[in-house]
Amino acid sequence: MKSPMRVYYDEKGDFLEISAGKPTQCYATEVEPGVFLRREEKTEEIKSIGILGFKKRSKPLKDIEVRLPVKITFSAQA
Repeated sequence: MKSPMRVYYDEKGDFLEISAGKPTQCYATEVEPGVFLRREEKTEEIKSIGILGFKKRSKPLKDIEVRLPVKITFSAQA
């Protein structure tokens, strides 16, 4: 992934958001209860995913696995 990736977690609201790239004008759609995709208005590119009730969905916390409704590819830079 060439653009910067950010992870934000609001413990009080139990909301996790993973975003990629610079912030742009986006709209959000709920793809399943409590899971939101934000897409750029002009290109439809997925910019972030938000998960409401993250702790409840990811117990036990020592081994978190959350199935995302999008495919993300990571690569290492040399």
